[in-house]
Amino acid sequence: MGFAAAALALLFPALILLHLFVAPYTKVEESFHVQAAHDLIAHGLPKGWNDLTLNRTNYDHFAFPGAVPRSALGAVALALLSKPVIWFNAGINQQLLVRGILGLFNASSLAIYANGLRRSFGQPVAIWYIILQASQFHVIYYASRLLSNMFAFGMTNIAFTLLLSGPKSSPNQRSLALVLLTIAGIVFRSELALLVGTQTLFLLATRQVTIPRAIFAGLVGLVSGLALTVCIDGAFWQSFPLWPEFEAFRFNVLAGQSSEWGTEPWSFYFFNALPRLLFNPLSYLLAIPVALRQPATRKSAAALLIPAVAFVALYSFQPHKEWRFIIYVIPSLTSVAALGAGFLWTHRSRSFFARWATRALVVSSFGVFLLSSLVLLPASAANYPGGQAIDALHRQHALSKDISAQSDINVYLGNLACQTGVTRFLQQDSSSGWVYDKTEDEGMKSTGGFWDRFDYVVLEASLDEKSLDTDEGRLRLALPTSAWESVYVVNGFTGISVLRPGVPATGIAERHILGSIGGTRAIELFEVIRKHARALLRGWWIEPRMEPRVQILKRVRV
Repeated sequence: MGFAAAALALLFPALILLHLFVAPYTKVEESFHVQAAHDLIAHGLPKGWNDLTLNRTNYDHFAFPGAVPRSALGAVALALLSKPVIWFNAGINQQLLVRGILGLFNASSLAIYANGLRRSFGQPVAIWYIILQASQFHVIYYASRLLSNMFAFGMTNIAFTLLLSGPKSSPNQRSLALVLLTIAGIVFRSELALLVGTQTLFLLATRQVTIPRAIFAGLVGLVSGLALTVCIDGAFWQSFPLWPEFEAFRFNVLAGQSSEWGTEPWSFYFFNALPRLLFNPLSYLLAIPVALRQPATRKSAAALLIPAVAFVALYSFQPHKEWRFIIYVIPSLTSVAALGAGFLWTHRSRSFFARWATRALVVSSFGVFLLSSLVLLPASAANYPGGQAIDALHRQHALSKDISAQSDINVYLGNLACQTGVTRFLQQDSSSGWVYDKTEDEGMKSTGGFWDRFDYVVLEASLDEKSLDTDEGRLRLALPTSAWESVYVVNGFTGISVLRPGVPATGIAERHILGSIGGTRAIELFEVIRKHARALLRGWWIEPRMEPRVQILKRVRV
């Protein structure tokens, strides 16, 4: 890679790690892979498909299997890569470690893709791609998150890199690309079968691959992916034969169960998800149209665009939609925008339109980067009150006066806390005397015997006594004479506030995050930047709106 593009590509790991440290907690969608990574690091992979010595209580997925089994192959890879680091530094934050490894893998895949663009289309296109991709919020923020989509994301980036040279790439490169896409679909996300289909049909239509070679690549990917997932996931789930992604496909698509999580119209991906993922409106309103209009870039832009758009169009017939289901095409669409931006940049001295369009792209990229860093990142980081609460619980208990008086510390973790950041990585080891309970059975939670054993409960925060959380209401009814003290309340993100001129900014989310990373100096710097930014915006500003979300109640024992 050219020096300028290589230096700029360091933005990928730098920004991904920054987002990781600012938002270190996880949500319920990541729960399976996070808990699986913890259990595999702590206890290893079960021995065979029928391990009679296995202690199932050591593995979260046996107690909370979810609607369908998911592949643990990504978690196995992260556990294997994490263990050497843990051997050298046993006290390292293991949750940050596994997320950091995945984030750096995806950062590397984005840098490899950028290098492929440089080789195929020149350095200006690669540099514009890096600028546009790095200023997008969702890809950078989610690159380190343990979702099946993000395990597949790095593989699809490498596959698309192999296809960038078009007809100039070797037949072996194109075959390997199809193999990688197929394995990613077999193991991690079944929707990639559509992307394999649209990409294969395009390669066949443009005579870049023959039918026998395409079939052979598909079979190699199918056999390799099945061998990996059946063997490893059979041991992990203690079930053989097991193909987790097929079970997910049968549940979500064939049985239509995914619709229970909500449905969207056919146009959702094109008019909602893609604009949000591309983030910079000039990417799709200016740069992509320029790439498609200019003869010099039209053919290359079409080769990148047609399979991606065809995949999104076909997948739009699935009623349940989430933006992460189509995130694999964002690098391709961004590279089309980079082709247009690169053309405008190289022609800026010859055309009035190109000169002003280039300036607009520079300003808009910088603007969306500031919006991503100063508004969306703090707002998103404030979405994990459960993770903040369990860390605060351990700190509060360590400071309590009666710490030496108790042998075991029993904690109940409510539903909201578990959905917004509580993981086994954040729980203290059982040998330290901490015992955690995540019981969901409503009947059990209606009895005094259930609540009487807890020293702490972590529940949804109640704004007043008339609107108690369901679990807190059960606790009060079951133990009417018990006394509980609220020792910590965690604020969470509840929306965006638009501040008019003259209305002071609170900066609660920003101050909390920046203070934890850079201390008072970081807070002071942010406030200076905000002051000047508001001056440019004539007093207007937007910031995250925060309200109490999770509270820690401590049993007062007489």
